[in-house]
Amino acid sequence: MKAWKTYAIWILIAEAVGGLSGWLTRRGAQQYAETIAKPPLSPPAWVFPVVWTLLFALMGIGAARIWMRQPSLRRTRALELFAVQLGFNFFWSIIFFNFQQFGLALLWLLILWALIVWMILAFRRVDRPAALLQIPYLLWVSFAAYLNLGVWLLN
Repeated sequence: MKAWKTYAIWILIAEAVGGLSGWLTRRGAQQYAETIAKPPLSPPAWVFPVVWTLLFALMGIGAARIWMRQPSLRRTRALELFAVQLGFNFFWSIIFFNFQQFGLALLWLLILWALIVWMILAFRRVDRPAALLQIPYLLWVSFAAYLNLGVWLLN
C-alpha cells in the first residue's frame, strides 16, 4: 500500500473516533458551555474542536508511522497502546460532558495521561518521530486535567 493511503487510513480512524465522540457529546458540551462554572484560562468553546482535530491528525500520523515499520512485538504493543488510549479518550468526553461526573472524568483523564506517556515510550522504541508527534497531545491533556480539576472544584 502506498504511504499516503496508510496515513489517510490512520488519520481517518483517529478523526472518526474524535468526531463520533464529539457528535455523541454535542448536547452535553452545549449545556456545559452555558451552565458550568469554568476555571481561569478556559479557552473559548471554538478552540476545542480546532485543537482536537489537529491532535487526532497527529495521533493518526504517528500510528501510521508505527504501522509502516517492520512487524514486531514492539510495533504490535505500540499499536495496542494507541488503541487503548484512543478508547479512553473517546469515553472521557462522555463521562465529562454527558454524565457531568467531573471527579470520575478527572480520574479517567489521569489514567488517559498515563496511557499517553506509555504510548509515547512504546512509539519511541519503534519510531522516534511518531513518539514526538504525540507530545502536543500529552501537553493538551495535561491542560485538560487542569480544566477538569477546576470544573470539578467549582461545580
